[in-house]
Amino acid sequence: MADSGPPLDVAQLVRDHHEVLYRYAYRLCGSVADAEDLTQQLFLTAQQKCSQVRDSGCVRAWLFTILRNCYAKSFRGRLPLSSTELDLNKLPDDEVESSIDSERLQAAINSLCEEFKLVVMLFYFEQRSYREIAEILEIPIGTVMSRLARAKSQLRQALVAPPPPAGAVTIPHDNRPVFARPTATR
Repeated sequence: MADSGPPLDVAQLVRDHHEVLYRYAYRLCGSVADAEDLTQQLFLTAQQKCSQVRDSGCVRAWLFTILRNCYAKSFRGRLPLSSTELDLNKLPDDEVESSIDSERLQAAINSLCEEFKLVVMLFYFEQRSYREIAEILEIPIGTVMSRLARAKSQLRQALVAPPPPAGAVTIPHDNRPVFARPTATR
C-alpha cells in the first residue's frame, strides 16, 4: 500500500466536507434528524477506516461512498416522510433554483423507488458519469440510463403537477392524492 501523505485528520475532513455531505444525506433521507445521524455515522466510520485512503485527492469520493453505504445499511426499506413532515428551515442554504419549491423537490425525491433515487443522487448530487454509476451500483450502463430517464420523468411529473389539495395524502411512488373518506357519525 503506497502512502501518499500524512494520515487524515478527521476534524479537518468534517470542516471541509460536512456541509455537502449533510445535504446529500438529507436528500437521501428526507429528514433532518436522520441526515444528522447518517452524517455522524459517516464520520465515525471514516475515522475507523482512515487507513484505507491511498490517495488524498480521492477523499471526497471515498466519503460519499461511505455515506451511501451507511444509508443502504441503515435506511433502506423505510418509508419516506410525507412532505408535511419535512422541515427545510433547519437546512443550510441550498443551491436550488428559486423556481423549484425545495419542499416539493424533496417530496418528489422521496417518492422515487430506491433504485431510481440512488441513480439520481449519484448523477445530479455527486455528478458521477454513467460509467461511474454503473461501476458503483454494479449494473450495466444501459440500466443506469434507463433508471435515470424514468426517475427524471417521475420527478418532472411530480414537480409540474399542481400540489395536492389540503387534506390529501400522497402515495409514495405514485404521487396521486388520496382523500380520506369521512367516517359516518351516529
